Amino acid sequence: MIAAMKRREFITLLASAAAAWPLAARAQQGERMRRIGVLLSLEESDPEGKAQLSGFTQGLAELGWIEGRNLRMEVRWGGGDVDRIRTFAKDLVALQPDVIVAQGTPVTAALQRATRTIPIVFVVVTDPVGDGFVAGLPHPGGNITGFLTSESAITAKMFELLTEIAPGLKRVAMLFNPDTAPGGGAYYFRDFEAAARSTKVEPIASRANSDAQIEAVDLAWKRAQRRPRCHARLLYGESY
Repeated sequence: MIAAMKRREFITLLASAAAAWPLAARAQQGERMRRIGVLLSLEESDPEGKAQLSGFTQGLAELGWIEGRNLRMEVRWGGGDVDRIRTFAKDLVALQPDVIVAQGTPVTAALQRATRTIPIVFVVVTDPVGDGFVAGLPHPGGNITGFLTSESAITAKMFELLTEIAPGLKRVAMLFNPDTAPGGGAYYFRDFEAAARSTKVEPIASRANSDAQIEAVDLAWKRAQRRPRCHARLLYGESY
């Protein structure tokens, strides 16, 4: 079964991913060396990424899996680069690890393309059913399972907060990275759009997948904000 999670619980979730590994229950000293692949979407220098990996390693150790004793970890850092993520996904699959931990939608998608047999446990994925990673939440099927980030209805709640903070809104924009947001952003934008139109506010989808595009979108927003009380922003991006 796939469980829901909040982003701030990510480190704990990585340790939980270890518990989902069926081999963990059989970890004993003297057993053959097992190999686990880890593909993170962050840069290797990212402090958050280091903390997440440390939490995962600690969780494995608590279950009896010790690096260098009965476990070998193969860690790759995608750095938010889709091409690099795809290359590393192929590299990890070629190593034939016992299981692979995937961080984020782009990483999970790349690994799914690379293998249909090696078990994959994902974290920080929002719409695993819509993205085709699993058949359903109660019974994922296939070789992929994991943990949800949040539900799409959160954008409707965000919109409600905006209308309370700034009554009289006429237009609201949601910024997202179409390359990394679930379904190219459609997963969140559907609820966002419905909430906006129900209050006669114009919803705007702002797509950006690079620093230059984000700056261009920001400039367009600033121009629109010259007209008072007409524009607000919602931000979403699973991994820029």
